[in-house]
Amino acid sequence: MHSQRKQRQSTHQVFYRQIITVLLIIQTLLIGIQSKNRIQQGDSTIEVLIWMINQYIPVLQRVRRLKDEQKKGNAIGKDSVLRQSRSDK
Repeated sequence: MHSQRKQRQSTHQVFYRQIITVLLIIQTLLIGIQSKNRIQQGDSTIEVLIWMINQYIPVLQRVRRLKDEQKKGNAIGKDSVLRQSRSDK
């Protein structure tokens, strides 16, 4: 019963990570589209590049945080599997 709850939590976490990943991809695409529009409206390329870098920094920070959480979750999952297999013996 306890392992079923952990498995459901794990499934939910994977689902939420996938949603966050898709949203970050969409955000990245929108930054690119908005950059193209800014250039077409007459902003200088350098100005747009600086703006893009400033927009991408928080996105990259979120990606890094998500990756760290995933690694931590995988490590915790492996530990619980090891503990469970040891207790079964």
